[in-house]
Amino acid sequence: MQVLIIEDENPAAKHLTALLRQYDTTIEVLDRIDTVKKAVRWFEDHEAPDLTFMDIQLADGLSFAIFEQTTITSPIIFTTAYDQYAVQAFKVNSVDYLLKPIGTEELAQAIDKFRQFHQPSLPSAAVHIQQAISMLTKQYKNRFVVKIGEHIKAILTTEILYFVSQEKATYLQTKLGRRFIIDYSLEQVEAVVDPHQFFRISRQYLVSFEAITDIITYSGSRLKLVLEHSDDTSVLVSRDRVANFRQWLDR
Repeated sequence: MQVLIIEDENPAAKHLTALLRQYDTTIEVLDRIDTVKKAVRWFEDHEAPDLTFMDIQLADGLSFAIFEQTTITSPIIFTTAYDQYAVQAFKVNSVDYLLKPIGTEELAQAIDKFRQFHQPSLPSAAVHIQQAISMLTKQYKNRFVVKIGEHIKAILTTEILYFVSQEKATYLQTKLGRRFIIDYSLEQVEAVVDPHQFFRISRQYLVSFEAITDIITYSGSRLKLVLEHSDDTSVLVSRDRVANFRQWLDR
């Protein structure tokens, strides 16, 4: 397998190269590039490698600029020092990433995933990259407008403990213990709030970390939550969301 490394830090590039050789001695590193400008020129002058490892922050800007200036058919595994929840876009769009400092196990898993599932497709790769960039630059909603009698008030998301869907309506619960109805479905709320701050545990609840006062193992692998300012004794994490919920907690 032939790989290209786009990385502006010498120690990081050498570390990745060593890990690749440790993983598979037959892997050939074609080149190591440190700028957007050089990367664009390389892709225009060479056939696409089997796999490209690409840092997000390069010496002359973000590597996303490469995709705006040339056509890339190589599958990409991003390497980044960004917070892992800021790059969830790459996971959900099947474009993998490695969080620095890169470990042997994480590298192996990423390459195994590439070998097992990836089928090179230019349109698909382009769409995935664009979706990832869009999600990384997305501006999340930071307040919700509620009506209090004849008055209108804006509630900051930092003051919200959780959102709950009840009787075909959606409510937000504040840290001060007040509950307000909002003109959103829970699905709409989930789409506009920061997933770093809120997690959809079930059809009924979208919760913040600060809302959780206790987590109780329940019925095998299920989890029950105790939420602040809630008298609901049956707040359960859906079975198919438990693994992702654990990852979200362990950020």
